[in-house]
Amino acid sequence: MQSVAGFGDLRNLLLTIQYDGSRFHGWQIQQNAYTVQEALQTALAKIIGSYTDLKGCSRTDSGVHALSYCVSLKTAHPIAPERLKAALNRWLPLSVAVLDCREVPLDFHARYSCKSKEYIYKIWNSEVRNPFLDGYALHYRYPLDEELLNNAAQAYKGLHDFTSFCTLDKREQGDMRRNVKHFTVTREGKMVLMSVEADGFLYNMVRIMVGTLLRIQQGKIPPDGIAEIIEKKNRSFAGPTAQACGLYLNKVNYTE
Repeated sequence: MQSVAGFGDLRNLLLTIQYDGSRFHGWQIQQNAYTVQEALQTALAKIIGSYTDLKGCSRTDSGVHALSYCVSLKTAHPIAPERLKAALNRWLPLSVAVLDCREVPLDFHARYSCKSKEYIYKIWNSEVRNPFLDGYALHYRYPLDEELLNNAAQAYKGLHDFTSFCTLDKREQGDMRRNVKHFTVTREGKMVLMSVEADGFLYNMVRIMVGTLLRIQQGKIPPDGIAEIIEKKNRSFAGPTAQACGLYLNKVNYTE
């Protein structure tokens, strides 16, 4: 164990949280916008003080939700994990909840120790919008053929360079390859669910994948067109970036 001057032994805690992304401008702390990281740090300061080292598992954007989001926290405070969980759920805003807290090895990192992540995208497929899903699912009023889209989405699977499915900015540099383990499109009544698991995701990658599938539904991209778009390595050939409201980080995996 490492020791910190004025504190006890340094520990590494893994928090599993969920949050309503419509209340935040993403995970990462910003100067002029309220974020999940800021909310968590504020609550932690009330409980264990300001000595914290938070590492989030993903850079979720404004409006994106999380059903399961992982944060590693290094602290020398002796509080028990279960007590920290209870205290955080008292001080955090109602839009964030801590599901679990446990101790992990010091070299564990919420992002870099991750083996894969799974996102789901929700589409309310009805002529009439659902007011209770405003901000929580994309409203798509036209017919959706989930079988057609599921078949087309299989071209995403495997190790590919996903440059065509990335909003390029200074955050995305280097290796653009990602290994997609599965992509499924299913229907539950009027709700169409798109689920994708990969070893990592580029900026806006899932939302562009969804937007491309919607272009296939509209007949603007052929059903077998995804493989060619991948080969182009050019963002202009893929579909638009789907709205953030339908996207949820569903699962974070730390074992193969």
